[in-house]
Amino acid sequence: MTARGMSPDSRARGRTAIKSRSGTVGSAPGARLSGVDAARGLALLGMMATHVLPLYGTDAQLTPTWVGLVFSGRASALFAVLAGVGLALSTGKQQPLDGASLWAARRGVAFRALVVAAIGLSLGGLEVNIAIILVHYAVMFLCILPFLGLGPKRLLVFAAAWVVAAPALAFMLRPWLLSPTPPLQLGHNPGWEDLTTPAQLLGDLFLTGYYPVFQWMTYLLIGLAIGRLALAKASVPVLLVAAGTVVAVLSKWLGVVMMEDWGGREALQAQLSDPAYPLESVLQVNLTGVQQTGSGWWLAVSSPHSGATLDLLHTSGVAAAVLGICLLLGRLGDWVELDLLLPLRGAGALTLSLYTAHLCLMAALNSQPLPAGWTVELVYWMQVAAALLIGGIFARQAWRGPLEWAAHSANQLGRYQPARFS
Repeated sequence: MTARGMSPDSRARGRTAIKSRSGTVGSAPGARLSGVDAARGLALLGMMATHVLPLYGTDAQLTPTWVGLVFSGRASALFAVLAGVGLALSTGKQQPLDGASLWAARRGVAFRALVVAAIGLSLGGLEVNIAIILVHYAVMFLCILPFLGLGPKRLLVFAAAWVVAAPALAFMLRPWLLSPTPPLQLGHNPGWEDLTTPAQLLGDLFLTGYYPVFQWMTYLLIGLAIGRLALAKASVPVLLVAAGTVVAVLSKWLGVVMMEDWGGREALQAQLSDPAYPLESVLQVNLTGVQQTGSGWWLAVSSPHSGATLDLLHTSGVAAAVLGICLLLGRLGDWVELDLLLPLRGAGALTLSLYTAHLCLMAALNSQPLPAGWTVELVYWMQVAAALLIGGIFARQAWRGPLEWAAHSANQLGRYQPARFS
């Protein structure tokens, strides 16, 4: 059982900072956007780690590895939050679009979502032990369309309500969706053939699958609210780091207290009948594969990929803090006139292409013995080096990745508004 996936529709706008006469980065807005792409690059590397490196040890207790403890659930959540940030930056930043411009932006997002969905459905046929997020990601983009015209305060209100209500509603609905024969759950990555069973596909995408859109909408709402803030101001990244850290620590602490001190672990242990999932380990790393039914204590966990309120709060807090740190590093690069984030932000601007290439490579290596002398650690670091090298070159040349170009073209097509003659 592994923590798989990401949320990778990288937008190339803003991938290069404004240059001064000396050729160095020289503006706060450029630093802001480079910080967003750098955070996306970090999420890409974290996602790749969960796909390549083991999340558990080989002992009978499945002791979590450092990769499982650090990246599981957090890398993919960071991508989803950054997706919301990117949507805000492309739809008015601090001043949400309205009227015809807003409707044009919604069409653009919808067209881009269709391209991402097509890529995801095509990749669904790969023989790979990775949960591919692209189709879920595209559906989230479609679901967020009604919220694109809102400001940060209203978005935070919706996010707060969503983070509380969505996990409880999902907990009540999942048993009903899993009760039919066959259950409304795919058990594999969505592919083109699944369009012939729409009920099963929709059930999996929204509630029973690896990235349940119904709960994951929280991330996009929070990201959209963050993107509506004045990210160019130095105080906002500091606020993101401080607030994100507090939320992440408190939510994780409360989850531990409810499990260890209030009796949650004992109650869940009585519900968990599959010995393949040691409760202590999965609570730390990944609850995917565990049927979270039969006890309301499942709603009190802060475990990665549980979709519970504390999990959503913790991973959102981590995402906000990471974004704040990357924004501050971007400002530091301005100050010292050195683009400190070039390779990382370059990779972050190419995540759709790099993610797809990573999946194809992992599919080629799937069930195949590694060449003599190779280790999974070597495979991972080779991919990291390639991603940073390619990202740095593309960022330096201000190039757009091939799949980013396709998504951007679809967005521009959707936004097109014919000239009106009076």
